[in-house]
Amino acid sequence: MEFTPITAQVVNDIIALVGHDLVFTDEENIEKYSHDETEDLKFYPDVVVKPINTQQVSALLKYCNANQIAVTPRGGGTGLSGGALPIHAGVVLSLERFNNIIEIDEQNLQATVEPGVITQTFMDAVDEKGLLYPVDPSSKGSCFIGGNMGHGAGGPRVVKYGTIREYVLNMEVVLPCGDIIWTGANTLKYASGYNLTQLMIGSEGTLAVITKIVLKLIAKPAHQVLMLASFPTNEAACAAVSAIFRAGITPSALEFMERKGVEWVVKYDAINFTLQDAEQAFLLVEVDGNNMDVLYADCETINTVFEEFNTLNVLFADTAAQKDELWRMRRTMAVSVKSNSVYKEEDTVVPRAQLPELINGIKAIGHKYGFSSICYGHAGDGNLHINIIKDGMSDFDWQHKLKDGITEIFELTVSLGGTISGEHGIGLVQKEFMHLKYSDIHLNLMRGIKQVFDPNGILNAGKIF
Repeated sequence: MEFTPITAQVVNDIIALVGHDLVFTDEENIEKYSHDETEDLKFYPDVVVKPINTQQVSALLKYCNANQIAVTPRGGGTGLSGGALPIHAGVVLSLERFNNIIEIDEQNLQATVEPGVITQTFMDAVDEKGLLYPVDPSSKGSCFIGGNMGHGAGGPRVVKYGTIREYVLNMEVVLPCGDIIWTGANTLKYASGYNLTQLMIGSEGTLAVITKIVLKLIAKPAHQVLMLASFPTNEAACAAVSAIFRAGITPSALEFMERKGVEWVVKYDAINFTLQDAEQAFLLVEVDGNNMDVLYADCETINTVFEEFNTLNVLFADTAAQKDELWRMRRTMAVSVKSNSVYKEEDTVVPRAQLPELINGIKAIGHKYGFSSICYGHAGDGNLHINIIKDGMSDFDWQHKLKDGITEIFELTVSLGGTISGEHGIGLVQKEFMHLKYSDIHLNLMRGIKQVFDPNGILNAGKIF
């Protein structure tokens, strides 16, 4: 696909549309917006635009669409699939100044926010009113709610409360042609034609630019109980996951961590935790609710399940500080791996009962190709993050053979009834694997949807397909 180069005249035209103070071509901004958190990839935009209202977004897209100029929407830049990389240069459209919580409607348990609101900021705002927004990805302290929408974000509490799809009622979006629409209604039910709101979630900025979001809220549970259990093998820990649900318990979070990941955060991130020699895997389990007697009974049931899978130790977090430290250990793991190793991260998801087979297969594939891995993730919903570590793998094999190993991991995932991304999205780096999961018929339907929304192909071109 050919795009119009950005000339001085194009920059001047954009300035005339949105204002000089919102358009940037300086080296510092061009460098900052050339990358996200995806490995070490960089693609430099020609110009960065930071609009402050929907009308400016509309004017910019209308102009770029008419002149065949590539536009890459961008949130907080925390993505792991290359979704915010401007691979065709052109314009990076940053939503960072759309950072207002417009309304928290306590009567209807709804909130209206702009896409540049940091997820943690929003969670804290509704928490102050005794409400809960349970979608809490690991990067919640820096990621934007708009980016969460684009990638179908999840996090630890998906297992009980559902993904972000469960909490989006309506959106204001700007189409590539510049038209502004609301996708649905601020209602809990919607049976009025195609659900465009749900279509936008997970579309990775390829169909429209989100400028407002109406979110559903729930009442905040009064209590949380957190426990950490250790196991002699990865397979034992993973097998215990589905057994917890079969015992009639739905935790508010159920996280898996293998030993090597815990070793790394203890070593590099000053986590206060003592590992025992036999401990090879861990489950971090949280239950929440309003009745402590019920929660303690749930924990007793969970502990009984653990015993069936040869648990070694079970720790109950007695204080808020201890809870925070255990959660910090889990949430710090991805950053620790990234900071201390050459790595690639994959995001797989399978039905939870297939987790033991998945992790066993991952280790076997790593042995075959010469790489090691650190696995952790949201075990309660079958979502396993695989950090592939270069370790002793040669530079040549890392560059030329690793892809074959990753392909085998995805083939295994699909064979187990899973898919190739649970919450990180497809973006740039996963699109070559889409054929492993989807037929040409399926992919062509997706391309057809893209064509209807964006016939000139200007919006986040080169992503997903």
